[in-house]
Amino acid sequence: MAAVRVFFAAILTAAFAFCGLASVWAENASAQAWPTRPIRIIVPYPAGGPTDVLARLVADRMSPLLGQPVIVENRPGGNGYVAWNYVASSEPDGYTLLVAENALGMSQALYKKTKSSFDPLLQYDAVAGLATAPAVLLVANKVKAGNVTELVALSKTVPQKLNFGSAGVGSVAHLIFEVFRDGAGIDAVHVPYKGGGQAINDIVGGQIEMLMAGVSVAKGLIEAERVRALAVTGPHRSPALPKVPTLTEAGVKTVDVDLGFWFGLFGPKGIPAPVKARIEQVVSGVMAKPQVRARLAQLDIEPEYLPGSVLRKKLETEIVNWTRFIDEKGISGD
Repeated sequence: MAAVRVFFAAILTAAFAFCGLASVWAENASAQAWPTRPIRIIVPYPAGGPTDVLARLVADRMSPLLGQPVIVENRPGGNGYVAWNYVASSEPDGYTLLVAENALGMSQALYKKTKSSFDPLLQYDAVAGLATAPAVLLVANKVKAGNVTELVALSKTVPQKLNFGSAGVGSVAHLIFEVFRDGAGIDAVHVPYKGGGQAINDIVGGQIEMLMAGVSVAKGLIEAERVRALAVTGPHRSPALPKVPTLTEAGVKTVDVDLGFWFGLFGPKGIPAPVKARIEQVVSGVMAKPQVRARLAQLDIEPEYLPGSVLRKKLETEIVNWTRFIDEKGISGD
């Protein structure tokens, strides 16, 4: 009897092992066949901005490597949440991806889990880091300050507070300015917009006085003297704006958060590991292409490929660091 039990146990063990191998074989076969139809990359903002430009550049180079069209689809709205939720609820098959900025981590820090069911760490697979870019502190031409020291002094003498615009509450531009405001000691009024384009238009027109913006967006306006640049947020001066000092050079102490834009590729949670690995491999090759790097250099965007595991860790760190800053300063998302 014991021998019979041993025999059947051996059969069951072999059956389970075979099922496991069959599952692996099926997954690998599926990955080798992928993709068999077009892939969509969702961008949470309107066409023309840095995130959109980067997504289209990457998509164009991915397409011939994958043998299928890679289509960029813009789904703006809700400070990114329209696109974020759309991708999070999509099928995790590798055919729907998201290019997101660090706003993904900032918003999670600002709007706690108790107020929102959205959680990028639970709802996304981090696929690959793409690039980073500094921001630049702009002032309207009507503002009588030629550097950060003069701006701080001006803010303490004007009869009413200076104001600053952003692409919306919880946007990258909003929270980077909050860090600058805290470090510089400026008390200013936040004017949130429904997108960065309107904020740019209004600082050019003088309706708002200060703004953090991507260098790629602001460079032409600065060169045309339609706005003035007082500082860049990166660790070193921007090659696109070599005469503009960094915040550190301007004497502003900042907290331990990323004061620029970073861009990553994400997908719905549960993408098959072989499919995810193939996307990582293709993206790595795309970001190493000299033509891609040259085009991004013109936009002052620095290619920075990261494997998915490193991108996820970066997102985790951003959420922790921004949560600490937001909680300490009592910044509200309302």
